[in-house]
Amino acid sequence: MSLFFNTFGVSWQQMRAKVRYRILILTLLPILLTLVSLVFITIYWNISYTGNQLFMKVRADLGVAKNTLESVQVIQEKRLELVMRSWPFQNKFRHIEADKDRSIELIKQQLFHTKLEMDLDFLRLLSVAEAAADPDLRQMLPLIEGTKATSGLMVLSPSRLANIDPLLVERARVPVVKTERAIDPTKQDEHRGLLSRSLLPIPDATGAVAWYLDGGILLNRDTRIVDHIRDLVYDEGTLPERSIGTVTIFLDNIRISTNVPLHFFPKGEAKRGRALGSLVSTEVREEVLNQGRQWVNRAFVFNEWFISAYAPLLDVQGKRIGMIYTGFSESPFIHNYLLNIIELGTILMLVLLVSGWLVYRGAYSLLQPIERIHHVVKAVQSGRNLRIGSLGLERDNELSNLASQFDRMLDLLQRRNTQIQAAAEQLEVKVEERTRSLQEKTEELQANVVLLNETRQQLVINEKLTALGELTAGIAHEINNPTAVILGNMELLKYELGDNADCVEEEIELVIQQVGRISTIIRSLLQYSRPGEFNAPLEMHQLTPIIEEMLVLVRHSIQKQEVVLNQELNASYPIQVNRPQLLQVLINIVVNAAHAIDGKGKIWIRTYDWIQGGDPVGVKIEIQDEGKGIPEEELNRIFDPFYTTRKDGTGLGLSLSYGIIKRIGGTIEVSSTVGKGSLFTIGLYHKAIEEQTNMPYEGLQLHGEHI
Repeated sequence: MSLFFNTFGVSWQQMRAKVRYRILILTLLPILLTLVSLVFITIYWNISYTGNQLFMKVRADLGVAKNTLESVQVIQEKRLELVMRSWPFQNKFRHIEADKDRSIELIKQQLFHTKLEMDLDFLRLLSVAEAAADPDLRQMLPLIEGTKATSGLMVLSPSRLANIDPLLVERARVPVVKTERAIDPTKQDEHRGLLSRSLLPIPDATGAVAWYLDGGILLNRDTRIVDHIRDLVYDEGTLPERSIGTVTIFLDNIRISTNVPLHFFPKGEAKRGRALGSLVSTEVREEVLNQGRQWVNRAFVFNEWFISAYAPLLDVQGKRIGMIYTGFSESPFIHNYLLNIIELGTILMLVLLVSGWLVYRGAYSLLQPIERIHHVVKAVQSGRNLRIGSLGLERDNELSNLASQFDRMLDLLQRRNTQIQAAAEQLEVKVEERTRSLQEKTEELQANVVLLNETRQQLVINEKLTALGELTAGIAHEINNPTAVILGNMELLKYELGDNADCVEEEIELVIQQVGRISTIIRSLLQYSRPGEFNAPLEMHQLTPIIEEMLVLVRHSIQKQEVVLNQELNASYPIQVNRPQLLQVLINIVVNAAHAIDGKGKIWIRTYDWIQGGDPVGVKIEIQDEGKGIPEEELNRIFDPFYTTRKDGTGLGLSLSYGIIKRIGGTIEVSSTVGKGSLFTIGLYHKAIEEQTNMPYEGLQLHGEHI
């Protein structure tokens, strides 16, 4: 089809777009389908019918080969009868009773010359006793009827061949060749011999059988029979040029007599010897030798595909001992098939091109008005104001009426487009005005909503903190006095008891420790509820000395745990902070990290300069542990006041830490994974941004996974 398009100078897209080409396709399609169907029917018929003919021929060739092999045995029997009836043999045989040894010697000499004259590989005279003693001949004796000869195929080992004629042993040896598509050979040489053997009983003067003539040929490496069959069934003119016919006799799956060449040449000449010793393909071996069925099909013969026929060979006892094969090379027939297809395809293309050119020329003048209409349509699509006008056709012509209707439609469409354009411009102006007004009102409303939410949240938190501050101050005043009395009395009690205080010293220390814890809780409450009262002056510091001081302070708190503190202190940029408050924050987080670790573990403390836009703006502190982690549902609550997961915790440490960092404009982030640990990241600016806010949670940033 591409050749067709190139011939007319059009592409497939043009063929689909233009009416003339679509009509051309519709016109040529039945022709094309008819021609293609004809080609495929011809190919199918050729392959089916010719293929069947080939298989019928090779089956007939196999029948001729089998009959020829059987006729060889009949000829052998007749030759033995001729020998028996010949005057020289009868003359010597008449004196065998009188002078047995001399007569037998003379008969052997005569049989030697007769064997050569009759193209036999062995011919000998045996007594009844000798025949009965021979295990191979014992298989043939029951087949003899009266004085008639019997024949058959027989496989003999080298030792039994030597009993007949020592020269047959070497002649029988066939080197086995590894063959493509066949099983691997199990031996290097085939030493057994396949004989076509005939046994003729010789009656004496009384009519009793006392002697036998034993004769035949060795089929191993014998080419006379296979060449005779080939010349008989594959004579010149029976096969296409470059095809060769071959015949093979197998002993088991080994070619012992064949005219299959080692290499094939254009004229079918065989050179460099014959494929003796090569093996039959695995498929044929299974079907013919193992299953005992004929094979009529394609088969791989040595190194090429052949139309082949195989049949099993049976010995005198009816056992499968080999195969006989006839066949001819397949490639010349395939070549003829392909040549026929190319010829039919060429004819198809010529017919199609000629038909297409005739249809194209016939449709050109008919489709010119359609081309005019198409041209106007394309022009209108591109924005040009054209009309079809007169096509030079009669008024009743369908295309003329179509053109007139199309022009009127275009005029009406132009008027409608003008009206729509004017209305659209007016509508667009109104929509822009309304949209602009709506956007302004929406932005104003959003700003008011945000401001309202912020104000409401600020008021609620301020009210809570105010109430909390008053409550905390009252509680602290009321609790500090009793705790001071308790602490003083415990010290006095310890003093008054003196040495007797040793028995209750642990209880006294526990009371003093718990009173101290109460004081710490009250102090934290006051600091949380009244953060402004605890604001301390900010100074410029290097971070590394503060970290080192913190490490000294926390070692005492975590000395009971086997926790290793790893340091990576790389920050060098100074920051504006309150040193005691920053120490409090770092100690809180490191102690919490140690408490999150059960038993042994590690805590990493890293510092580095905080870079934004290529310039340093402060420092960052990372505190990472390999503890149990924080669950996701608890991650957003860790900075809430009074929220703790420890039995002895106040829940104010992280809240105070967050408030301290936020009051100087810093950031604190946390991410955690359950079972792997948590990571706290603190960001401190070079110049602190003091925030006067009572919203300790504003700006909290949390990053968490399932932890």
